[in-house]
Amino acid sequence: MWLTCPAEITAPEIEIKELFDHNLNRSFVGAMAIFIVMALSWHCVTARADANNSHNVFHYADSEVFADSLTVSVVTCYPGPEIYELCGHSAVRVKGEGRDSVWNFGMFNFREPNFVYRFVKGETDYMCVGYPFAWFLPEYQKRGSKVVEQELNLTQPEARKLLALLQTEALPQNCRYRYNYVKDNCATRILDRIDDAVSSRVAYPDSVAYATFRNEMRAYHRDYPWYQFGIDLALGSGIDYSLNSREEMFVPVEMMKKMETARLADGRSLVKRQNVLNEGVACATLPPTPWWQSPLFVSIVALLLAVTLCAVDYRRRRITRWAYSLWFFLLGLAGSLVAFLVFVSVHEATSPNTLILWLNPLQLIMAVCVWSCALRHAAVAMAWYNIVATLCMLVFWPFQSQSGNPAFFPLMAATLLLSSTYAIIAHKESYNINRGSSSSGRPARVRAKNSEKSRRAISNNKKGAK
Repeated sequence: MWLTCPAEITAPEIEIKELFDHNLNRSFVGAMAIFIVMALSWHCVTARADANNSHNVFHYADSEVFADSLTVSVVTCYPGPEIYELCGHSAVRVKGEGRDSVWNFGMFNFREPNFVYRFVKGETDYMCVGYPFAWFLPEYQKRGSKVVEQELNLTQPEARKLLALLQTEALPQNCRYRYNYVKDNCATRILDRIDDAVSSRVAYPDSVAYATFRNEMRAYHRDYPWYQFGIDLALGSGIDYSLNSREEMFVPVEMMKKMETARLADGRSLVKRQNVLNEGVACATLPPTPWWQSPLFVSIVALLLAVTLCAVDYRRRRITRWAYSLWFFLLGLAGSLVAFLVFVSVHEATSPNTLILWLNPLQLIMAVCVWSCALRHAAVAMAWYNIVATLCMLVFWPFQSQSGNPAFFPLMAATLLLSSTYAIIAHKESYNINRGSSSSGRPARVRAKNSEKSRRAISNNKKGAK
């Protein structure tokens, strides 16, 4: 408490006792002195009571009025240029009682052993860390991102409870949590702690701007198409179900927008006031990727090259082994990653993934077997598998729940064409790998045709000699 009346009251009380002991029976002056001292003592006591009553009345006032009151805010930082900054960031700011601190749920240590492997597997641990707010803001000022602070309309008991929850969660034994990109991140943790502090679930607007997690990601990743291509490759139908309003708030900027009109259980507005800490720009990301460098353009070019290659190979009845091997090797590598995510990773959204029918490690069989006649049957079997699998995916994709990246479909079509061409050319009479080649590399059909010409020439020579 900042009031000091107890100390002021103690001295007059001692003085009263001394006066009673030495002067009470001596003179009228002593009596008047006692009266004056008692009056002063009563005034101090009354002042203390009034101060206490005043403090009770304004118990929830701002920190500018009472130094012991707490102000809790949610600070939202708009998107930045790094891929982990594309959806923005949120943190909790607590001011009062001599502190101006920030509580950040977005901390991680990239230098931890096997960080990349654990990230892919879904075992990434983030941390809750509290530190001075002066260390937090400069990073976003430097990159030019807009930073908005929303002061929460909490009572002092609620503010203190929220601070206690944050302090407990930031302890070394409690600070780590298993990060989930859409269900347990820097934004969703703040929502949960606010609910815990107010002892009821905050009512947010029911409106939904994005139908699914994937649609929301695509909106915020629109200038980073290759990053979104990777997400669409790795994450299956688990991010394609219909969202409710709260689930949509996994993106900090969307959380900020919904908090503006949110209400507490007793009807209070969740946000008391809002101010901009750094003007910056609403989107400090890199410039959009040029269209000719996008995954869709690259996949269309790959399809056109596949069409040209298949036409040439079909006409000459020979396969271009290195091209087929390279294509299916790349599919096999991508398929190995997809298979790992589906069968090994603990990420909720990586399984099921329809792409496993097309992208799987079995494609490596095709990449190897095209080089050997002895393994021809395995290659033909994989070619027919690809024909059936990709054809079914292209036909039935619109009728299943998983949303695909537009760049996937030209690549599927290229796989279908290459597999079909291989299956046709790999027929015994036209197959030309190892066994079907002479030392000069000419096709067996050409050699047979030349042999027939030689026999006819010899026969004609014999007839001429007769």
